[in-house]
Amino acid sequence: MPRSRPQYPAEYRQQMVDLVRSGRSSDQLACEFEPSAQSIRNWVAQADRDEGRQLTD
Repeated sequence: MPRSRPQYPAEYRQQMVDLVRSGRSSDQLACEFEPSAQSIRNWVAQADRDEGRQLTD
């Protein structure tokens, strides 16, 4: 059975999103904090969708 852990609190996820938006990379944050870089990228993408931000190529 896969391991599971409680979700990170919304405030914590928002802090990670804010750090990425201020110029930190998700890879840097993953090394410094516990979540994976992919999780952080997912949080940023979800926050963008929730806020109506459009992705540009």
